[in-house]
Amino acid sequence: MATDIVDALARVPLLSSLDRKHLQKLSSDFAERSYEPGAVVVREGDDQGVGFFVVADGHATVTVDGKEVANLGPGDYFGEVALLGDRVRTATVTASTDLRCLVMTAWVFRSFVQGDADVAWKLLQHLGQMMRPAHH
Repeated sequence: MATDIVDALARVPLLSSLDRKHLQKLSSDFAERSYEPGAVVVREGDDQGVGFFVVADGHATVTVDGKEVANLGPGDYFGEVALLGDRVRTATVTASTDLRCLVMTAWVFRSFVQGDADVAWKLLQHLGQMMRPAHH
């Protein structure tokens, strides 16, 4: 189970610069939440980003303005931007089957980053690369 989380975290662009040791430490800070089919996991327009979710089991749909834009399955993730600050949710995620997610709140993530200067530096470097304009 834990390796599944680590593998999923390694695919998250925001976290991809971290090594496995850091990802393993981070994975132990996730809480597990279950949702029944039809349950709303996050709602578009909510202004408190509860956190970052990794789908462990099941499937969910992502809608923006009522239009379906994506389907999520095991290993998929959403909400990573909420780890970096309070942002309004940009989409609604609804469980389409029994859904089990691993959830990390922004404050848990913050203490993880503050507790390790190496992690903080890697995230800063990564964000710097993400913000660089694409050259055509």
